[in-house]
Amino acid sequence: MTFMNISPGYEVPLPGRGNRPDQVHVFDADMIDAIDAALAAQRPLLVRGEPGIGKSQLAKAAAKHLGRVFLSHVVDARTESTDLLWHYDAVARLADAQLIGALGEQGRPLREHLSVEHYLRPGPLWWAFNWADAAEQAKQIQANEPLRDCDPSAPLQPDPKRGSVLLIDEIDKAESDVPNGLLEALGSGEFTPPGRAAPVMAETGTPPPLVVITTNNERSLPDAFIRRCLVLRLELPEDAQALQQFLFERGKRHFPNIGDGVLQAAGERLLGDRRHAKENRQFPLPGQAEYLDLVRAVTTLESTAERQIERLQQLARYAFRKHPDAPK
Repeated sequence: MTFMNISPGYEVPLPGRGNRPDQVHVFDADMIDAIDAALAAQRPLLVRGEPGIGKSQLAKAAAKHLGRVFLSHVVDARTESTDLLWHYDAVARLADAQLIGALGEQGRPLREHLSVEHYLRPGPLWWAFNWADAAEQAKQIQANEPLRDCDPSAPLQPDPKRGSVLLIDEIDKAESDVPNGLLEALGSGEFTPPGRAAPVMAETGTPPPLVVITTNNERSLPDAFIRRCLVLRLELPEDAQALQQFLFERGKRHFPNIGDGVLQAAGERLLGDRRHAKENRQFPLPGQAEYLDLVRAVTTLESTAERQIERLQQLARYAFRKHPDAPK
């Protein structure tokens, strides 16, 4: 049995949003196996790797291939663990309490609305665990459903009954109390919001969610948190020739009409700048994302392969040399 039911090399087109260019995600064997394992074990998939290697894109591509709703939450330094579970609107509750106090006896019928449950907005994990319950809770507080990052060309949005994929992006940006605060929910597959007697858990008849959590390895994560996850490492090849070939193949997938010489020249330039940055400990290293950005820039600006290669040498420093101490 396999959930992904695809072979290595399978690609999923990802239409850009707004004015962003379209993308394509290419699945390799490790990605397929890791997602299958996470779905079978009903555990989150922690994806490690340097910035720009495709960690977030993996979650989007998995959602599209599986026909699931895609939800995402980008973590930052201000994120708290409850942000992923629920949002308690204490300000609105205080305002209602003051209004009821001013109304006196006339406000007595409204006192029941001061229950904490009436001021809870479902967070991403709530929607992922039980879409129907989250929708009912959102209806009670007149909140909108979360935006779904779906293919705008599709005639219908994915049915939540088919399950969801939740991306928790860059969890290493937060303090350790954030992953620690998610231990119960991720470990048991349920959590109990304040003011609620029954826990939020997977809806009967709906596949458990695939939770993909990414980290750039900028900060270590608690051992107890890692134990509750399966871990996939996305890494660029260390060998120069293998990396050159990897970049060339990715370039061909993204820009099938571009000449080989442009892709090879961009790869050679990246290898040199990446080697210099690594030797001088100038992180983050230029990688796949920067390579694709440079190729997209020069092929947009120039129409011939000869001019594209010339322009590439002019523009490469802007794409590859981002560290303050990098040579100009």
